[in-house]
Amino acid sequence: MTTVDDVPELTSRRFRGTGAVAEGAPRPDRRAELPPGPRWPAIVQTVALMRFRHWFHPWLQRTYGDVFTIRLIPGGRPLVLVTRPEHTKEVFAGDPEIFHAGKGNAILGPIMGRHSLLLQDSAEHKRARKLLMPAFNGQALKGYQELVTELARDEVDSWRDGESFRSLDRMNALTLEVILRVVFGVTDESRLAALRPRVNATVDVNPVVLLGWGYPWLQRFGLWKRTVANQYELDKLMYAEIRERRAADDLDERSDVLSRLIRVGAGDSDEDGLSDTELRDQLVTLLLAGHETTATALAWALHELGRHPELHARTVAAVTQGGPEADAWLDAVLKESMRLHPVIPMVVRTLMEPTTIAGYDLPAGATVGPSIIVSHQREEHHTDPEVFRPDRFLGQNPPTNTWIPFGGGVRRCIGAGFSLMEGVAVLREVLTSYDVRALGADAPRVRNITSVPRDGAQVRVTARSA
Repeated sequence: MTTVDDVPELTSRRFRGTGAVAEGAPRPDRRAELPPGPRWPAIVQTVALMRFRHWFHPWLQRTYGDVFTIRLIPGGRPLVLVTRPEHTKEVFAGDPEIFHAGKGNAILGPIMGRHSLLLQDSAEHKRARKLLMPAFNGQALKGYQELVTELARDEVDSWRDGESFRSLDRMNALTLEVILRVVFGVTDESRLAALRPRVNATVDVNPVVLLGWGYPWLQRFGLWKRTVANQYELDKLMYAEIRERRAADDLDERSDVLSRLIRVGAGDSDEDGLSDTELRDQLVTLLLAGHETTATALAWALHELGRHPELHARTVAAVTQGGPEADAWLDAVLKESMRLHPVIPMVVRTLMEPTTIAGYDLPAGATVGPSIIVSHQREEHHTDPEVFRPDRFLGQNPPTNTWIPFGGGVRRCIGAGFSLMEGVAVLREVLTSYDVRALGADAPRVRNITSVPRDGAQVRVTARSA
């Protein structure tokens, strides 16, 4: 079991052992002929990708076609993005021994750790996914739904008639509470109060901070130094929770994800137990991946309903009627929000062997994947793509590999079902009690690796009469 004195060294070791380029990733052959792309310096292309992605992706597709190359720091590493569903299929259906998603996500390593489900490949990934899956299957989701609904109701009960606020802030607070209760099983208010600001500081970072992983010397200064310091403090809280949970008298009776994972390897299980470091990495991954993404989708959904009175009225009528049809409509609203406002810009894999994708012979070490931003905006698959139209998802789904907010293939997001369940439950509670009106237009801005409403998706809520 990890001691208090071990924690700083574990955190330091994680920062030393992870970075922008994954260990073991091949070095791409510079002589390889890659798809076209800009010839700007790699630092300029990297900043454009990180900071101006919603302009940059479409511009690249218009300028260079459906397959294009971006050069990234450090070293001008090639990132090849595809935008057509048949090419996306080639990536998602690729041999996972060749298409390494973990290495493609290396930039997340300093925060999430090398044991993270998002950072693992091959047998390690298969094992981790097997251990986590029971916590997110259909039966588990039913068990979580009541807690999610209760927390959503508590949040909505704190609102006031005629109040205006940034819906992103309220949804962030709510989904963080959900994930801390469901994943960590934390109910003690003092512990929740200690965790909240550390998690928020991890999520709400300028994308320029990510440059610090490519140039470790930056971590001694300013924004980068504060980010690292916050990680040391968050790790202290995380490892303390793990230590105490291992010793809990009621461990066998608890249904939260942490308790489930600690029980792995106990009793008659044929699985080896997870170390404290493995538990920490998986929990941080679930915490960050399952918190901000759902909150952002909900904020956009409320904002879009608040901009379209006819859709708002239809949604309120569905919620009032209740039943499976109402849930199907709310699910469609949430999915259309994810299509129109992608939270994540792309899904990537690093090639461990030379591979042909979209007709191009790509070298080992190149990173390849679909642009979610462009895929969700293709007119031939989403008619009037700039229009918010939930009917696209009512009783049907768009063509395969044209709606990919959760990725695809064997690496499809393990929490997709939980995210949609949570979103439906929250929208139901909000619109049972309040009408929502958007306050002006909004646009995406980049925050760490995700995109959020620039102005927070501001809304005004009006109490609905019984």
